[in-house]
Amino acid sequence: MSGRVVFVGAGPGDPELITVRGQRMLRAADVVVWAASLVHPALLREARPDAEIVSSSDRHLGEIVDLMVDRASAGRLVVRLHSGDPSVYGAILEQMVALRRAGVPFEVVPGVSSLFAAAARLPAELTVPGISQTVILTRTAGRASPLPSGAELAAVARHPATLAIFLSAALVPRVVRELREAGVADDTPAVVAVRVGWPDEQILRTTVGELAATVRAARVHRQALILVGRALDPALLDGGAPASRLYDPTFRHLFRGGGEGGA
Repeated sequence: MSGRVVFVGAGPGDPELITVRGQRMLRAADVVVWAASLVHPALLREARPDAEIVSSSDRHLGEIVDLMVDRASAGRLVVRLHSGDPSVYGAILEQMVALRRAGVPFEVVPGVSSLFAAAARLPAELTVPGISQTVILTRTAGRASPLPSGAELAAVARHPATLAIFLSAALVPRVVRELREAGVADDTPAVVAVRVGWPDEQILRTTVGELAATVRAARVHRQALILVGRALDPALLDGGAPASRLYDPTFRHLFRGGGEGGA
């Protein structure tokens, strides 16, 4: 069998944010199985005119896997087009397990996560020296996705990190409650990035204390990423944050000699 399945991250919405490799795979595909409710339809223009285009939005896992196995077993190149990066809340593990059991080869092409697209739009650095050197990708518990013990938002939010809270826009009161339980102050900057990269994108700056009211006023229920942390403070763009030592003329490293400093 020469066919295979390639999981391609389509990026957060903007068709130009697909990777070069992802675009090349999409152009070569015999079959494109795409998440029609989450992936920008303009990306389908990259597919060959004779490619089979299949929406996965109205299909359950078994139907999607059966289709991919059938086409790949017939020697065809199948591109499974996911939103964002497939490795983050992409539900690809169960698909890869099924393909492996069926003996179908597969690979994954990474994509641009909505997290990084949102940071670029603000613009903000998620890891500011002296403020945050950790980024936590998490979510609050949902009906279909319980969290492992100890991974609750109230537990992970205790770290001095930039939080990226996925799939939780409809549960904002719970998000705020858990952030407060973790000791996150009400004046902590927060951002709600709605459909980032799409024409109807919204970037809503707020604080933890005003987060629920902001989401309610904007009538946001889905396809939104919540960012929380001091690194998101827009005042940092005016200066005042500690600078990285990486470009300090006194900092010595492998590629640049200098004065006192580490290796």
